[in-house]
Amino acid sequence: MTLIELFRNEFEHEARTTRRHLERLGDEHFAWRPHAKSFTAGGLASHIVTCVGLAEPVLGSEELDVDPAAFQPYRAGSARELLEAFDGKVARGLELLAATTDEGLATPWRLKFRGVLKFERPRAVVFRDFTLSHLIHHRGQFTVYLRLLDIPVPATYGPTADESR
Repeated sequence: MTLIELFRNEFEHEARTTRRHLERLGDEHFAWRPHAKSFTAGGLASHIVTCVGLAEPVLGSEELDVDPAAFQPYRAGSARELLEAFDGKVARGLELLAATTDEGLATPWRLKFRGVLKFERPRAVVFRDFTLSHLIHHRGQFTVYLRLLDIPVPATYGPTADESR
């Protein structure tokens, strides 16, 4: 199995798992937050969509040049909009993975802030960090939100207390 096949399988698995989590969030919980310093539930779910969407600049270009002053984070207005955006970002990520080779994953990728280089790393390392690990991290946070909202938590890497009863 090639590295790109491993990444594709992992991306598909994590996306399927994440979608099952996002499907549980209803519009009525979008504004809820567990703490004043925390994302709202809708904000965290929207950030998860952004994490999946990072596959596009990482796999589809040689760099990302961010202007923090102009950056507008994605914010879903409803559960339906959230899932549509998520599905679109996943589909685009899968397209880009299909068009990428192991050699392409070894090429350098750069992150810049207003033209200033922050780092340059192999594309595979950035895809793992920015897309997969970032997604998994925030999905873990989201499971806590679901639990605190008394919404049954779906399986992630095995059954949850909600599914084993």
